[in-house]
Amino acid sequence: MGTISFNRENYRKIRTEYAEKPHVARAAADAKRDELWKKVPGVAEIDRQLSATGLKIFSAAGAGREGLDDKLAALKSENKALREERARLLAEAGYPADYSDIVYECDKCSDTGFSDGQMCACMKRALTLAGYESSGIGDLIKTQSFDNFSLDYYKGEDRAIAELIFRKMKHYAETFNPDRADNILFVGNTGLGKTHLSTASAKVIIDRGYDVVYDSAQNIFFDFENERFHSSRNTEIGDATDRYFDCDLLIIDDLGTEMASAFTVSCLYNIINTRQNRNKPTIISTNLDSAELRRRYSDRITSRILGEFFPFFFKGNDIRSQKLNKK
Repeated sequence: MGTISFNRENYRKIRTEYAEKPHVARAAADAKRDELWKKVPGVAEIDRQLSATGLKIFSAAGAGREGLDDKLAALKSENKALREERARLLAEAGYPADYSDIVYECDKCSDTGFSDGQMCACMKRALTLAGYESSGIGDLIKTQSFDNFSLDYYKGEDRAIAELIFRKMKHYAETFNPDRADNILFVGNTGLGKTHLSTASAKVIIDRGYDVVYDSAQNIFFDFENERFHSSRNTEIGDATDRYFDCDLLIIDDLGTEMASAFTVSCLYNIINTRQNRNKPTIISTNLDSAELRRRYSDRITSRILGEFFPFFFKGNDIRSQKLNKK
């Protein structure tokens, strides 16, 4: 796999959260310890003696090797007795023995996000969940995956085509590498599974640690319009358009449903051209066939889409309508 590159803003946010997590856990433990010191007589003194164990070991080691083993054994026995007495006092007061222990959400990394020099699985999961939301498909991912993509709604040759596209896209997602991945063009009428397979692909790719942005053509061009005409009112708008150029995979859904203008055509060219120059893959989904694409967009755009994108043609009957007819 190539270099994993989680969404930068998500990474900053999650890293900040993980920087605070250990402090929060220790503060909670300190508060419970203070509670015990106030409510359970004798615990404070035991804790002070236990905290001095390290210093006693250091002093014993500094006095020389002679008799060191016996001294360490005595300290170990003393430490055990103190802990047993502490547990007894807590039990009598109605507290569990580990009441004031530090409780981390992840024992493996102690809530630091890293274990043995590697990012911990808990932090990867947090970044993945954040990636679902920032990708634009947080809700779709809950219902659309490769596991629940059904071929039962396709018949005959249409089923064979859908099965081929399904296998190709599953392999595409499972082996995705932004340095080598193809540009993909989904073509077909509404309700044939284009969005489902786009979402399923995005989920797998996000799970593998890559930054995916998924949005409709209409919303994407709206962000560029805001940046151009209303940037003085919203200083964060630039971030909204930067992500279309910077992400590992951009998925543009429903190209052709936007209000066409010279501005939107220019934006589309800028996105496609910039991402191709940066060798970053893009998936485009559209209801338009090649002739309609040529009529709607300039030659410099259609030549790139039709020449640089691998096409998948969806055929069949509207799946949404089939589902409604079954009810």
